Amino acid sequence: MSVAGLQVGVRRLTAEDLFVVFQPIVDIATGRVFAQEALVRCRHPDYPNPPVLFEHAAREGACGRLGRLIRDIAFNSVEDTTLFVNIHPDELTSRWLVQPDDPVGFQRRPVHLEITETTAFTHHELCMSVLKELCRRTGALLVVDDFGAGYSNLERVVALEPAIVKLDLALTRGIHHNKMKQVVVRHMVNLCKELGARVVAEGVEELDELTCVRDCGVHYAQGYLLARPAMPAPQAVWPLEARRGPKSKRPSKRPKAG
Repeated sequence: MSVAGLQVGVRRLTAEDLFVVFQPIVDIATGRVFAQEALVRCRHPDYPNPPVLFEHAAREGACGRLGRLIRDIAFNSVEDTTLFVNIHPDELTSRWLVQPDDPVGFQRRPVHLEITETTAFTHHELCMSVLKELCRRTGALLVVDDFGAGYSNLERVVALEPAIVKLDLALTRGIHHNKMKQVVVRHMVNLCKELGARVVAEGVEELDELTCVRDCGVHYAQGYLLARPAMPAPQAVWPLEARRGPKSKRPSKRPKAG
């Protein structure tokens, strides 16, 4: 709790002040959980959500320490599960991320380090020098989030050689009502396939959205339709209607006799 109205600094937070919830990323082809994304939560009332927590951490220069705490908690919370962990751009200049004892380097499970497309654009040189080197050293895979959010610089994203690309939330929402979004997503999926990257549709909340991104060739889905973030790590609820393959054209009606 805050004392006499004074906010407790992020640097004073400990592992007891934080916990991690998980949201599954689901293989659209099989309906099975492919991975879990680790999402931080803070028990301290001064930090009601992750954006506020990291905003204050950035002001204090504490993003590196905070990120390390989150990774320690996340990797100790679940076993033998492919994990996605988010990297704040300020961590790229921090010694914490490249410490030889960081848990990223001691995982038998696949680990995916997730950055936003904006970070790939604004911190490109650091992503190339720090993040790619970390992936080479530890075997972690790179994920670019919010792809198509408006800061897109394909040359810089391609240079990072991401294993997975997450479509921006705005492309998923209401995609079944918007032909232009469908065209854009199909082109993005085809581009990513040619580059050897797989694609996640985030923010899937409706069955029609799930069906549409599936028909656009997207590989994985994540969103409230499948499961909300929780602890312990939830298994997704896969809608029966989504288990069918891509929509096929209906056979034309037989001509009337006579």
